[in-house]
Amino acid sequence: MKNITLSADEGLNEAARRRAAAEGTTLGVLFRQWLTDYVERGRQADKAMAAIRELRETIGTGGRRFSRDEMNER
Repeated sequence: MKNITLSADEGLNEAARRRAAAEGTTLGVLFRQWLTDYVERGRQADKAMAAIRELRETIGTGGRRFSRDEMNER
């Protein structure tokens, strides 16, 4: 595991440490979870865009643009 040094306002840092302690965790654990979530959201976005690109290749509209009402028809 690689160490990362972050800079933050001293008051903010202390408040965050107190909150983490009250939740029974540490800033290190919370930051690792945030970093994991951040990367995963990027991966999910990449997968979604790949699916959209794939659909664009297989589904065509012939250049026709649909109105908002047409797109929301059930």
